[in-house]
This record gives sequence, structure tokens and C-alpha cells, in this order.
Amino acid sequence: MTKGIYWLEHAWLGTHVEPGVAVDVTDGRITAVRTGVAAPPPGAEALRGLTIPGLANSHSHAFHRVLRSTVQVGSGTFWTWREAMYSVADRLTPDIYHSLARAVYAEMALAGITAVGEFHYLHHAPGGTPYADPNAMGEALIEAAAEAGIRITLLDTCYLSSGFGQPPEAHQLRFSDGTAQAWAERCSVLKERDHARIGAAVHSVRAVPADQLATVARWAEERRAPLHVHLSEQPAENDACRRAHGRTPARLLADHGVLGPRTTGVHNTHLTDEDIALIGSTGTGTCLCPTTERDLADGIGPAAALQRAGSPLSLGSDSHAVIDLLEEARAMELNERLRSRTRGHWTAAALLRAATADGHAALGWDDAGTIEPGARADLTTIALDSVRTAGPPPRLGAETAVFAATAADVRHTVVAGRHVVRDGAHTLVPDVPHALARAVEALRA
Repeated sequence: MTKGIYWLEHAWLGTHVEPGVAVDVTDGRITAVRTGVAAPPPGAEALRGLTIPGLANSHSHAFHRVLRSTVQVGSGTFWTWREAMYSVADRLTPDIYHSLARAVYAEMALAGITAVGEFHYLHHAPGGTPYADPNAMGEALIEAAAEAGIRITLLDTCYLSSGFGQPPEAHQLRFSDGTAQAWAERCSVLKERDHARIGAAVHSVRAVPADQLATVARWAEERRAPLHVHLSEQPAENDACRRAHGRTPARLLADHGVLGPRTTGVHNTHLTDEDIALIGSTGTGTCLCPTTERDLADGIGPAAALQRAGSPLSLGSDSHAVIDLLEEARAMELNERLRSRTRGHWTAAALLRAATADGHAALGWDDAGTIEPGARADLTTIALDSVRTAGPPPRLGAETAVFAATAADVRHTVVAGRHVVRDGAHTLVPDVPHALARAVEALRA
């Protein structure tokens, strides 16, 4: 049994900021939260600044990190960006992917992220030949998260076709198991660990034939596992779905049992009013990725309408144009302001809940994302004395975190009671920038 005490100079407790909070931790879980503690108790680790629950990155493609900045040259669309992405995917091996993901997940820890949902579809060798271990790529990601000190939900992704009624293209052969049943058999071999959970994903309605959607949904239902799906990210996909099936992607997914309270639609950008009502009425979640959606010129999704309809909101950094969940939270509100030309659609507290408790829940970690007894001891501390955050009173710490701070202001990250980032330095990966540069260079060589 391991015990410890963290003293939080200021803590966001879900509704307000409380000064002087002592958090008792036993075996990675919070056992007591004591307020009114003016100074660190003997033996406590002091976290100075504003401490919030650990952030949850609900949607990640770790290898997209290689594209940062390189895809900002010239112009194009989502579809031209996708060609650049495929060229990176073609060069990944399990060893290279492990090194890259370890560095990317370490970057996430430095940004205050304590759990990631990895939307994983790079299963096989180029050309589609399985590795000796058919889950070598997934295992590389799970091990990378462990070495970077964060938790992972591996959302093992079914990806079978290039479009409605079309076989995989050459770049996509390594994504495909051939059938949903073969996908289910392969990913059933994956084992959960203390830091890792196994979920499922439908890449998109264009990538999984309609008659095989139920197989993926059933696999997730039997295991009570999270199920994620890229949904209505592009108008072209919506149009193709209507031509092929006479209905929208959301309706197609509902008709095959994919929607529901353990399902999260990623993006949910181009929806009809009926789609919004359908997603909300089934309790299906919405994961917004504003920095990627704006980078790819995808559009602004109807987040406020989705939440009013009953869809819980979470956040992800997706293609990792930047890794900053505070920016994702800020962008959710600011995008809605641009659309509506009114201000104040979510409070800072609501935006932080999307980045913490609701994000962890979307990944199957229902016991994380709050600072209260019984929760996993995940803590993220944001400086209140940087050039971005200095000035406002600590009682406005939530507003400061969401609307002024960036990932660069994260000072401490604690995962299950373990101090993974201390004073802005990663304790397990000693030189994260060098690790990132080396991993990216290996892919470009």
C-alpha cells in the first residue's frame, strides 16, 4: 500500500476554486479531500498554482504528430491533407511507432493530460500482411503510454473499405482485417492492464459496410466497452452516404445499433436537426476537436445544440496540430461565439468538465476526472503567475485556465498518485523535445 499527500495551493473542485486543499492518496486513489489547510502538512508535496483534475484527450491519432507544420505549406482540403497522412502511415513499423507514440504521449503529459483515447487503425504491415503478433502496433501504443506515464484507452478501429461499396485503396490495406468478424477476433486478444483499457471504433460509415456495423457494436456491447466513430466530419461523406443508403450517417449508425450512451461521435460537424435529436436522445456523446477541425477547414459543429439535445461533450487534439486541451476548451466556446455572434454559451466550469470528467467517461474511465474521495488521483496544476495568467484573482482560476492559460502553463501532472511532470519537466522521459525530433526524423529518413 502506497500513501501520500498533495497540498493544492488552489483547487478547482467542480463548482468553485478553493484555497488550501490537502488531498490524501492511497494506491493511486483519492481517499480524502480536506479544505481550509492553509499550509502544506508535514510530508506533503506542494502543488502551487491552480490544480484541476487531470485532463482527458478523448481523440488522438498519435502518428499525425509528424505532420505538424509540414502540412501548413500551400493550400488544399481535408482530402489533400489525407494524402500526406497516408505517406506517413506507410512508413510506420511497431518499433518506430512505439518511439513516436512514447514521445507524443509524453508531450501530452507535459500538457496536463492524464488519459488518452487512441483511435487506432494502423494494424498490419504495408500491403496488409499481419505481423507475427497481429496486435504488434496496438501493443506498441499501450507500452508507449505506460512509459510516458499516462493511461490509454486503445480504441481498436474497424476499417474495411475506401468508400461505400469500394475495396481498400493501396494505402489502406494495412488498416483492414478483411471483415468485421476478423477484426473482432484480432482485437479480442488484446488484454487490459492497470493503465490500459480496450475499446472499439468504427472508423466511419464509409469505411465499414453497413451490414458489418452491428458486429462492431455487438463486440463493444458484450464488453461494455467504449465505442467511437468519426461522424459527419465532411459534407462529401454525408452526400455519399445518402446516395448509397438513402439516409444520413447518424441515421445509418442508429439503424444498425451503433449509437448509445457508451458511444461517442467524433466531430459531429455537419448534422441535420434530425441527426442532432437522434444523437441526443440516444445519449451518444460528442467529441469535439476544434484545433484540428479548424486546421483542416472542416467547419464548426453544432456543439451547443448537441448538448441541449442530451449529448455529453468531450474534447480531443486529434491530428495534434497542437496538443493543448485548454485551447480545445477555449475554442469550443469561441467557435460558438463566431457562429452565433453572442458570448457565454458555456461557463468555464462546464468547459473544464468537458476536458476532464466527461472526457474520462467517454474513454471508459468513469472514476477519473474529479477531485473527490474514490476518484483516481489525477491532478493537473496550472501556473497562476505566468505572463498569460498573472493578474486575475485566484477565485477566477477556472476562467483564467480556460481563457488565458495554455499547455505551456502546466507545472505539474500527477497520474494515479504518481508525479509524472514536476515543475514543467517530465520525470520519465528526460528530454521530450529531443525524443520527438528523433522519432519524427526516423520517419522522414
